[in-house]
Amino acid sequence: MNPENTVSEKIIYDGKMLTFSLREATLADGTPVQREIVSTKGAVVIAAFTARNEVRLVRQFRAAAQKWIVELPAGTLNPGENPDVAAPRELAEETGDTAARWEYLGGFYTAPGILTEFLHLYLATDLTPGATNFDFDEHIENLTVPWAEAVAMIHRGEITDAKTIAGLTRAGLHLNLPFK
Repeated sequence: MNPENTVSEKIIYDGKMLTFSLREATLADGTPVQREIVSTKGAVVIAAFTARNEVRLVRQFRAAAQKWIVELPAGTLNPGENPDVAAPRELAEETGDTAARWEYLGGFYTAPGILTEFLHLYLATDLTPGATNFDFDEHIENLTVPWAEAVAMIHRGEITDAKTIAGLTRAGLHLNLPFK
């Protein structure tokens, strides 16, 4: 049984990337509550590893943060797009790489208190380099760092992006890599 029931939901803004809505609900005891909800199409995140356990990262200017952020390659799903199709597309667009091996590592919500966004995490290996294909408004630099350096970057606070920290942690655990 859900602890609250939706009574109504009104879309306040319906944009290209996000929909903002105001949800009216009642708690189990009948108390009315309002929820502000941000909906997205979902996204994919790729932990791409070279044969030498180097991690492919991107350094991307993020307008909301107004700074350069080090991240795993990632991208928004197109409407109705299968994440299995989106992951190779996004890896190629942002790093130029194609991968011979793909493994789905599960997924996670970014901020479930207000956001519907679910990120699908993939492990990509057996990489072949190629040309990038950035979107016209993306500012991206590619980085390839040894696993130990990626972990050190998290420890030093140089990687602050939650999806990257979560994605590297899950991939490292899956691959039984050291976290020192």
